[in-house]
Amino acid sequence: MTTSVITIEQRSNNQIVNLLEVKKLSAWYGAAQILFDVNLQVGQGEVVALMGRNGAGKSTTLKTIMGLMDKRQGKIDFMGQDISLSSPHDIARIGLGFVPEDRRIFTDLTVTENLEVGRQKYRVWPDGKEAPHWTEDKLYQLFPNLGEMPDRLGGRMSGGEQQMLTVARTLMGNPYVVLLDEPSEGVAPLLVEQMIQMILELKSHGVSILLSEQNFHFAELVSDRAYVLEKGHICYSGSMSELSANSEIRGAYLSV
Repeated sequence: MTTSVITIEQRSNNQIVNLLEVKKLSAWYGAAQILFDVNLQVGQGEVVALMGRNGAGKSTTLKTIMGLMDKRQGKIDFMGQDISLSSPHDIARIGLGFVPEDRRIFTDLTVTENLEVGRQKYRVWPDGKEAPHWTEDKLYQLFPNLGEMPDRLGGRMSGGEQQMLTVARTLMGNPYVVLLDEPSEGVAPLLVEQMIQMILELKSHGVSILLSEQNFHFAELVSDRAYVLEKGHICYSGSMSELSANSEIRGAYLSV
């Protein structure tokens, strides 16, 4: 199968430094190939949306980048390091955060204890400048709902509150880049609005995000650029504003 990639140039210069660069990434579940030579980049301070219908390969892409797929090939460069064959814990240790769609909080630990599990050291950029760092107090300001329930067990929280806790726990690792998988899925509208504000706040702090998302309106509000997946192939790469204006691409690859 050959899929042409529609690419639209969205920047007039090359000032944005790529923190994450994926080249010819392929992945399999058993004998079934799910990803086919996926190429993408995430620059410093960018929010990049990875879009597509259910089953297009969005979550698999994030899992493969994070080292969670046993059968994979291609090159993944993160902060100048080749992490193509690295284990998930080593990838997390060097500053790539992952927020899974299924949350995976510790239900028998409190909010505060869940956050403590994710704690890592402060980080600096390669030029020696301090990278964004997070404390419990900062996260309670970012997520006021969590600040009101520091002693609540994870298992006694709503789905949306658990989603916020998963994001906050990831941020306790002080990541340079966050892989954020379907944050609006199954979340009440009010909490979706809070998620939007949270992503914009993270971006203002210099955190880069690769966002897997099916909700176009959500992605449109927060993203600088977008890639669209169709059956494991990248079929569009360009600015979010160009994708918003291109009804043909949206109709072909994003409509239900």
